[in-house]
Amino acid sequence: MITKSFISKLAGHLAILLILVGIGVIPALGYSMDPETKAVGNTCVDCVPDQVIFELAPGNEINSIANQYGLDPVPLGQVGNPVTYLMRITNGSTPSQVIAAMAGDTRITKAEVNRELLSMETPGLGWTLGQSWAIGQSWAIGGSAKGYKRNWFQRKIRLEQAHQISTGIDTTTDPGNPRPIVVAVLDTGIDLAHPAFAGRLVPGYDFVDNDNDPSEVGAFYTNPAYGHGTHVAGIVAQTAPGAKIMPLRILDTDGVGELWKVTQAIIYAAQNGADIINISFGYPDNPNLLEDIIDACDDGVTVTGKTITELSGLTVVSAAGNGGNATPIYPAGNRIDPQLAVGASTKQDTLARFSTMSADGGGDRFVRSVAPGERIISALPNGRYGSWTGTSMAAPIGAGVAALVKAKEPNLLPHEIVDRIDDTGFPWDFFDSSRGYSIRTSRLDAVCALNNIIDCGPPAVMKTGASKQLRK
Repeated sequence: MITKSFISKLAGHLAILLILVGIGVIPALGYSMDPETKAVGNTCVDCVPDQVIFELAPGNEINSIANQYGLDPVPLGQVGNPVTYLMRITNGSTPSQVIAAMAGDTRITKAEVNRELLSMETPGLGWTLGQSWAIGQSWAIGGSAKGYKRNWFQRKIRLEQAHQISTGIDTTTDPGNPRPIVVAVLDTGIDLAHPAFAGRLVPGYDFVDNDNDPSEVGAFYTNPAYGHGTHVAGIVAQTAPGAKIMPLRILDTDGVGELWKVTQAIIYAAQNGADIINISFGYPDNPNLLEDIIDACDDGVTVTGKTITELSGLTVVSAAGNGGNATPIYPAGNRIDPQLAVGASTKQDTLARFSTMSADGGGDRFVRSVAPGERIISALPNGRYGSWTGTSMAAPIGAGVAALVKAKEPNLLPHEIVDRIDDTGFPWDFFDSSRGYSIRTSRLDAVCALNNIIDCGPPAVMKTGASKQLRK
């Protein structure tokens, strides 16, 4: 169903997507491409119009900054200490022009545009390899509740055995008052009435339309991202059946979301009791604010000069991307202590050809783990089921296993949960001839993660004779 915001946004978002599809062609046309802002001339192709984000050094007045750079002195939003501001441009300049003008101003750090971020399975983008509902490894309406309950990935990660140990309910902290672990799903919203979520939801929020109804918006075959959030949340629900799901809609009908709203959703999740966050979206460049926000999720410590204490205790699980190469997609591309970046594996326990996977680089390895991500059956809007392929499907398996571990050992910090899942997986250490580089990672195993069994089981079948190495 087309809703209140769709008609007004469709033209703009389609334009953004078409420009992004042509990014590889733009240099041939003689335009210059700024690697930080993706600016073509003075036009930023992925910017929210008339907005800029920057951090202000302590002791400086926002009014003087606003006056100098043509900004409304009343911030649209602010977070952290030192404060990062979201400001509206009022003098007709583009975001790229304001960012360029701020360069060298010692009062200002980390100036950036309010970026457009996209779901991993958005069609047409070069870094997704067409892993969408319409092209290639696609989702399809079909399947059934029976197929959903018998997903092949359950056997691969030994989920049935794991559920004998933990279902995602903390019975340790207060035995008389068991507490379900809460997984926040930041995505396109979900079908709140779907049977897969009966009794499984806690209140969420719609950061696209700014209301308390985080329902999916759109229609099958019309909006390419429609169903993405429901599908992702359904995988979490199956992996951690005792956990609760907090639906947070931050992507619109075309799978596009704003950087600022994403960071506000993370803060909302922390303030409303979430333990785990699933992020199945990303961007080819690294937004400074998102990196700072995720970095602060471990234990509330000051990171890169910024204190955001309300985020303490959040484990972030992010989809690695569908580029089929080692090019990082962010936020997963940052190796940050409280974040588990998850690639995708196949039924044969091989690396999915579409999955982004970091080359073997020791401590720089940003993809910490892989999980099944090929033709995963899960919920779709209107009570339906269907299969979808992509790292978006692997990440919620990781988020669900993180919830199982958190429930069993509630005192673990986020970086300890991330290390646990990484260290206890089936070790993969091999040279990928099709990609031309060596890979070290692990395919997660729920039982070994719960029992803290390092280097679970025998090496995966992809191993080609290279000696097993520590992956830290």
